[in-house]
Amino acid sequence: MKITYTARKVTLRDNFKERVEKKLSKFQKIFSEDAEASVVVTVEKNRQTVEITIRDNGMIYRVENSQAEMNNALDTVTDMLSRQLRKNKTKLSRRLREGSIDDLVVGDTAEPEDVEDDYHLVRRKMVPVKPITVDEAILQMNMIGHKFYMFVNADTNEANVVYQREDGAYGLLEPTIEE
Repeated sequence: MKITYTARKVTLRDNFKERVEKKLSKFQKIFSEDAEASVVVTVEKNRQTVEITIRDNGMIYRVENSQAEMNNALDTVTDMLSRQLRKNKTKLSRRLREGSIDDLVVGDTAEPEDVEDDYHLVRRKMVPVKPITVDEAILQMNMIGHKFYMFVNADTNEANVVYQREDGAYGLLEPTIEE
């Protein structure tokens, strides 16, 4: 797994990078050799945020956590990634190498209560869309009180999604063909 580091308002020490590599090494059985991990560390006043994004075989795995210490945030994000993989073990095993997720969670016998073989789709909704701008989509999302809103972007004529991030800012999802 190739790991790239991005440090924002901080200089990462070698011992932190070694700790990241050690923590991510337990996931190497799951991901292919071509997997790319991006570790972003941001320091702002009294909180330090660690974000890990792993791209492998067209799948994206992302976890983020903020704490007072970056080592504690790193521990939390690797635990979150492990839980994410375990929770979706059945679905992921179809895309990833068989049995490798079992190897990862062998020491943890506690199963999450909400694990199901298939996702339980409770509602299907047809959404009429007309081309609007990103600003109009954010306004519409806020007016209906949702955390996301799907629309046809008037500039690109493609389906997009705007969403509200945990920090209150907004994000935009745009489709792209992965090569």
